[in-house]
Amino acid sequence: MKRRALLQGMVLLPALPLLASQASFSLAETKAAGATVVPLDKAHSAWRELLTPAAYAVLFEEDTERPGSSPLNHEKRPGTYICAACYLPLFDSRHKYESGTGWPSFTQAIEGHTGFKRDFKLIFPRTEYHCARCGGHQGHLFDDGPAPRGERWCNNGVALRFIPEDESLPELRS
Repeated sequence: MKRRALLQGMVLLPALPLLASQASFSLAETKAAGATVVPLDKAHSAWRELLTPAAYAVLFEEDTERPGSSPLNHEKRPGTYICAACYLPLFDSRHKYESGTGWPSFTQAIEGHTGFKRDFKLIFPRTEYHCARCGGHQGHLFDDGPAPRGERWCNNGVALRFIPEDESLPELRS
């Protein structure tokens, strides 16, 4: 961590409880931000029955998988990456790249399919993104990606499913 970022984070320590209370994700905020999808109103307990324990922990408890643990890191075929919970398409494989972080990374998401919130879990602010449809936590957005956009969408592999180009996308879960 850079020294300046550490010092800036230390300045925020007294305000951390206030900042954390304002960092909650709202599907209504996603819709107001111009999302092109209709948010689901489904209890997290219902998702638990459909997902593996690891996927549920990442998607609905905002856990993070170990770096280098996802088979999607090595996926190179053309296709679409969809939310592992509700099956909303989130990324086109043309925008996937090797970031060296140990997590699947993308230069951009499908427009209107993600919602955002500020995350202060590591003291300094980060931009967390979620599926705009089910609210499932996907990962974090950073500004250190490749040109021309400079974005790195760092995603938990367990929060995604890959659908090869020659297969049909599954119907959205409701």
